[in-house]
Amino acid sequence: MPKLNQWAVLAGFIALCLAVGAAGGWVTAAAVREWYPTLVKPSWNPPSWVFGPVWTTLYVMMGIAAWLVWKRDPRFSGVRLALILFFVQLALNFLWSFLFFGWRSPGLALVDIVALFVVLGLTIVAFFPHSKPAGFLLLPYLAWVGFASVLNASIWWLN
Repeated sequence: MPKLNQWAVLAGFIALCLAVGAAGGWVTAAAVREWYPTLVKPSWNPPSWVFGPVWTTLYVMMGIAAWLVWKRDPRFSGVRLALILFFVQLALNFLWSFLFFGWRSPGLALVDIVALFVVLGLTIVAFFPHSKPAGFLLLPYLAWVGFASVLNASIWWLN
């Protein structure tokens, strides 16, 4: 495959991940202003300004990781399961914003984020045989989703 096509695919993976983040941001905007400040949160809740840069960085890393796996077999035959898991976790990531902020349901969002954590873990396991760097690129995301899961559970419990 020519290099230009590979770079276009990389840009596509990153754009897709950033689009998921942008859609989540669009859904959360009103709730972050009106509803989220009214919730009781744990003392260790990060300030709001932290979430944008962290998620942007993670989305770029996710796109690169998926691209690294895709590059191993652009026809998808050898990497199909790994990329299916990647797209499932991306869908669960997308759904979380709608559940937590759109529907204002920390309980449903908690179920989703636990599923996200599990599927993301499976994605990482599936990525490592194809590309160790891809697997490593997803580890900070797994750590953040673990942290976000505990934060989500705390908010659900406190409210």
